Amino acid sequence: MNEVSSNLPLAGQVAIITGASSGIGLAIAEAFAEAGAHIIIAARSAERLGVAATRLRRHGTRIEPVSADITKDADIELIFAAAMAITGRLDILVNNAGISTRAPTTELSPAAFRAVIDLNVTAAFLCAQAALRQMTAQNGGRIINIGSVSARVPRANSVPYTTSKFALEGMSRALALDGRAYGVAVSILHPGNTESDIWLGAEHITEREGVMPGAQVARAALLMATLPAGINMLDATMLPLQMPLIGRG
Repeated sequence: MNEVSSNLPLAGQVAIITGASSGIGLAIAEAFAEAGAHIIIAARSAERLGVAATRLRRHGTRIEPVSADITKDADIELIFAAAMAITGRLDILVNNAGISTRAPTTELSPAAFRAVIDLNVTAAFLCAQAALRQMTAQNGGRIINIGSVSARVPRANSVPYTTSKFALEGMSRALALDGRAYGVAVSILHPGNTESDIWLGAEHITEREGVMPGAQVARAALLMATLPAGINMLDATMLPLQMPLIGRG
């Protein structure tokens, strides 16, 4: 894991970012590419990945799009093989891919619950596990999990998503402990309302609570990624000022 330089703090480093074709994932990829990182951008839509890759390559670093469903073991292997083909090491994993479903708890189907857990928790773990194996072998690296303020304060009718983000918080703590002896830092970043497709049609919420540009979340992720080796920002929460997380009154 390289030390921070003033101009391109991630110069030559290799990062994997899941869910990177839009929203927070794409914003993080943009920030990392601007900081000099080579990036594997992974998402399900090949078309959207192609558009994202074209946008990111203007920063002059290597951008490799991998169309993948990370709930499938073989697709995770493809992502990590693509990363290792660049320099033979992996410096950063950003576990960003995730989905949400909202339904009254009494009407929620088992399949809908499992779909959220499979992607937001199980797939995130399998990506982190693959990263940890490589990073322990090379004695260093960073894993940044993208959580949610739902791990602090849930919304109504959001049991699957809220459960997944609480689980990701616990997973991050356990991974941080397991990676510590090998120089691997594991962090979790909890964003509040952030501009993305998930908020389309929810203006009644964002007008009241506010919404952040993805670029602001990316700034926090970049700070986590560029800390000197041996320092870990274990967790952070960021949100629009008017969100009711802090309290009422």
